Formats: sequence, C-alpha cells, structure tokens
Amino acid sequence: MTKINICHRCWVIVASLVLLLYCLSISARAQLSTTFYDSTCPKVLQVVRREVKAALKNEMRMGASLLRLHFHDCFVNGCDGSVLLDGDDGEKSAAPNINSARGFDVVDTIKTAVENECSEVVSCTDILAIAARDAVLLSGGPSWKVPLGRRDGLVANQSGANNGLPAPFETIPQITAKFAAVGLNITDVVSLSGSHTFGLARCATFSSRLFNFSGTGAADTTMDPDMVSDLQSLCPQNGDGNATTALDRNSTDLFDNHYFKNLVNGKGLLQSDQILFSSDDANATTKSLVQQYSQNSSLFFSDFVSSMIKMSSISPLTGTSGEIRKNCRVVN
Repeated sequence: MTKINICHRCWVIVASLVLLLYCLSISARAQLSTTFYDSTCPKVLQVVRREVKAALKNEMRMGASLLRLHFHDCFVNGCDGSVLLDGDDGEKSAAPNINSARGFDVVDTIKTAVENECSEVVSCTDILAIAARDAVLLSGGPSWKVPLGRRDGLVANQSGANNGLPAPFETIPQITAKFAAVGLNITDVVSLSGSHTFGLARCATFSSRLFNFSGTGAADTTMDPDMVSDLQSLCPQNGDGNATTALDRNSTDLFDNHYFKNLVNGKGLLQSDQILFSSDDANATTKSLVQQYSQNSSLFFSDFVSSMIKMSSISPLTGTSGEIRKNCRVVN
C-alpha cells in the first residue's frame, strides 16, 4: 500500500470520528430541553438562582468555583455529576481537583433547597448546569436558557480527570486535542478560556513562569515585567504553592472581556492562558480570536454562550440511564 493511500485512509478515519462526535453531540442536545422541569418542578430555576445569589453574596469567588465545577464535570464522563461524588478514588482526589476544586458545599445547599421544593425530581447534574449559568450572570456576564434533562452518573473517573482535563502547563495542540476529544473546537477553546475572567489561581499553577521558565534561568518573557515582580513577591521560590492571586488581573470578580485585554498586554496569569495570544501555535489558531474578544465583549459573550451550551451537552445521561441522586455526594 502506498504512503498516499495510507495517509488518505488515516484522514478518512479522523474525519469519520469527528463526524461521529458531532452527530452524538447533536443527538444529546436533542434529548435535552429548556422546559424539561416546567411541569415536574416549575420553580427550580428560581430556587437555584436564589441560592447562588446567596452564595455569591457570602463570597464572590464562588461564582468562578461553580463554573469550574461544571467544566470539570463535563470533561470527564460527560455531564453526569461525577465530579460531585465523594471517595478517595473519585474525581475530587484527582490532581486537577484536589485542594483546588471547591463549591461542593454550595451545591449541597442548592440540592437541599431543590429537594424541599420537589423531591427526587431534579438531578445534581442539572443543578450544577443551572448554577454555572447563574454564577456567570450574577457576576456580570451573559445569560442563556440551559438545556435540562440530564441524569446523574453512578461512577466517578479519577483517571479521566487526571488525563482528560486541560492543564495550565500544556501547549495549544495538547489543549485543543482534549477539547476535540469531547467534540469542542478552537472557538470553544478560546471562549471557554474566558472563564478565567474571574476567580483565583494558586501559585503552584503558575510559579514555573516566574524564575526558571523552561530552564532559561529567568522568568517567562511573555509575561509583563511588573507582573513578574509582583508575583515573585507573592510566590517566592520554595514558598507556599497554595497562595492565590486573581486570574484576571485588575478585574477579579467581574465576568467581562478584560481577561482577553490582559492576554494582549502580556498579563495572562497561567501559561495556558498567555499562549493563546503569544505562542507560535497561536498565530494560526487562537490569536485572532483573543484579539477580537479583547475588542468586542458582545462577540465574546455570544460565543461563550454557544460554547457553554455545547459543553453542557457532552454525553449526558438521559431517559432511564443513571439516576436522580438524593445526595449529590453519593449514589442512591
């Protein structure tokens, strides 16, 4: 068989897999409905909104935490609430989540309130999807109608969380490959990275950029020098890796397009943020979108909403699959 024929067969296989993922995504979205609970729990949206509002009043950072939980859930096993399950072998104990993922107590509070309104009707997975939307809206971001009807999974997947979630040290090809594996594209990569417009990050996730970046003996040259100096004081070598700082410098709690303005000015905190604008790979993939979003918040909001709806529809359990958990932390 010639090399040309082999390459053609490989291209056909890749194209077929992409088409299959797309079709499965369309099918999954078709099974969900924004009116799913209209007759069985008509006040669920109001109940969740009330509890998210109370959580943000107590701590504005919680908005980013709830959105991150939804993201980390959907990228592992699909959107099935598996990230909420307790257990040493669960996703909570995976490297991207341990000592990092938070908001589980808020989800518990929301679940209790929803159960008081309509018992054993609304899944923990749907609660997380609604809470993520409300967290964005109440932090100044856009709103959207959340497709509902997901059911809760029965197992967690620690290995999937360790290997499937994008990491702050990865390259654009590595990150886009993980997005593609769940049916998401380049636009989704950039728009969903805009989630870092609010919330905090630990020194451990970016300190490698501050002193001996890639073995150079110096800081990452794509980072603003004043920002480097500030962060070196916050995160000294061999210091506390759990100290935190804002992901979006000078716009910590507001959901806006300031994150992208920071990338254009070399003020992205995580390596995986700044490479969307500054890396060689960005020139052909992500840089133009970063520039557009930095100049047009409406475009960012519109693309973010579309990407969130796509992400929240990754391989949901519907119909009789899975269950409606009584307690989000354990299976029934």
